[in-house]
Amino acid sequence: MTYLLHALQARAGEFISLRRDIHRHPELAFEEHRTAALVADKLEGWGYSVERGIGGTGVVGTLVRGQGTRRLGLRADMDALPITEASGAAWASERAGVMHACGHDGHTAMLLAAARHLAEQGSFDGTLHLIFQPAEEGGGGALRMMADGLFERFPCDAVFAMHNMPGIEQGRFVLREGAAMASSDYATITLTGFGGHGAMPHHAADPVVAAASIVMALQTVVSRNIDPLHAAVLTVGALHAGKANNVIPASATLELSVRALDREVRATIERRVKALVTAQAESFGVAAQVDWRPGYAVLVNAPAETAFARAVAVELVGEAKVTLQGPPLTGSEDFAFMLERVPGSYLLIGNGTDEGAGVGSCMVHNPGYDFNDANIGIGSAFWVLLAERFLAANGAAATR
Repeated sequence: MTYLLHALQARAGEFISLRRDIHRHPELAFEEHRTAALVADKLEGWGYSVERGIGGTGVVGTLVRGQGTRRLGLRADMDALPITEASGAAWASERAGVMHACGHDGHTAMLLAAARHLAEQGSFDGTLHLIFQPAEEGGGGALRMMADGLFERFPCDAVFAMHNMPGIEQGRFVLREGAAMASSDYATITLTGFGGHGAMPHHAADPVVAAASIVMALQTVVSRNIDPLHAAVLTVGALHAGKANNVIPASATLELSVRALDREVRATIERRVKALVTAQAESFGVAAQVDWRPGYAVLVNAPAETAFARAVAVELVGEAKVTLQGPPLTGSEDFAFMLERVPGSYLLIGNGTDEGAGVGSCMVHNPGYDFNDANIGIGSAFWVLLAERFLAANGAAATR
């Protein structure tokens, strides 16, 4: 596949410029009006049938070739984060307090580069849907697009997505069958006691002491209620109580983040947190309320589709540049909801390591992060090859 890599890398400059333009003008969840318009205009100019405003600011471009009945979905995310950029790049964000700190600008550029090549030179037989999603960063843009009829209006037999990952050598593909990214749930625990003078605690019901005990007790949920072979994370990220050193406050609140790589583990943690908090609070004579907010689901890659994407990666760059079964991540991704509806796979492409120049090694969600533009050529070549193999005229190279 050397010729395909060379072809996409030869025209990557246009999409590097486009990526940097998007980077200069980042937009938060459901505010991606400029980015969505840019994407839609490009797709229409290349001959795609385009639908705008799906799930708010989502865009889907469709290209049909031949008489094939197979339908493929490729997804890229478009939103930025509320972070002040400190990358020092010439193309740094021009919006105060907003930046592309996760590489969604790069994901969009890779899929657009593939879109142009497929429109002009692609050889396939079937229907290609390119899904540009808003609000991946906690906004649940995938759910919003699906609620707006994404897969009813644009049916897919399989759907794929790709994310860059700092700390992995640039251009390496990492795939994983099964649970690949964790669920994310959030909880607010409100403890209500009875305030009083710090010198006379026996006249109060102290929610601070109860909160301190609960923080420690919560550490046993994963260590004592979850199988050691199943990964899970429970973090108390905030504890708010009181304002003065000699006043026992009437209430305290705790904020929790919970991650799991298994649906049953996820349910067990919720059940145990609620039971433990209630019992602990009662033992201190205070009342407890747990506001549990479900977030993203466990992202589970389907076996057949992952094997197919793995084979495409190996064909493109060789087995030495592909991690066939990478480790799971405890981060979360709302592409998980799409995979609950349609079989598919979510893969990683290395953004760079600390070796050499260290380009792309800064972790995502960091003010110093930037997408590695060297990935635009190789990432778009992967999408082109995957589309052509999945929508092969005789279907022989496809998964189903």
